[in-house]
Amino acid sequence: MDEIDLSNSQRLTITTLINEYQATGEPVNARALADETDRNAGTVRNQMRTLTSIGLAEGIAGPKGGYEPTDAAYQILGRQQLDDTETVTLASEYDRVDATVDEIDFTNVHHPDLCRAQLHFQQSVRDLEEGDPIVVGPSPVSSLVVLGKITAIEETNNVVIVDVEELQAPLRDDPSPSS
Repeated sequence: MDEIDLSNSQRLTITTLINEYQATGEPVNARALADETDRNAGTVRNQMRTLTSIGLAEGIAGPKGGYEPTDAAYQILGRQQLDDTETVTLASEYDRVDATVDEIDFTNVHHPDLCRAQLHFQQSVRDLEEGDPIVVGPSPVSSLVVLGKITAIEETNNVVIVDVEELQAPLRDDPSPSS
């Protein structure tokens, strides 16, 4: 697929479409997208026409219609289209929620005093705020738990930047890799 250059507004709309579609498994109407992105439904419909024409969304007609993301939409955002995902417990402000973390990137492990991580979520990170304490984990395979404080939020990419205060992972008796 040729490289598509999206505006921030288009990227936010496609990200929101994927988030809502994954949450419900049903087409997402323009009004729902407008509510989530704080825009007018007519503006969203116009934008969705463009996104549909470039192959990032598919329009579904009918009373329960709306829009569905295409495989290309997942690819352009660098996200995986997963039917059966493992959720990781997320505790923000000590309220537990189920969220799917696509990836955890430690961005500066070489730094002697600071450990920072980028947490890539499948769901919207809109309700999180900078300064909130956050606990993510345990992860399904390695039982990794990341504890820290949110320092930045990238809503259009569903990414949270965390100053890591503590990492927990159990030591295993059998150090051999699992198959």
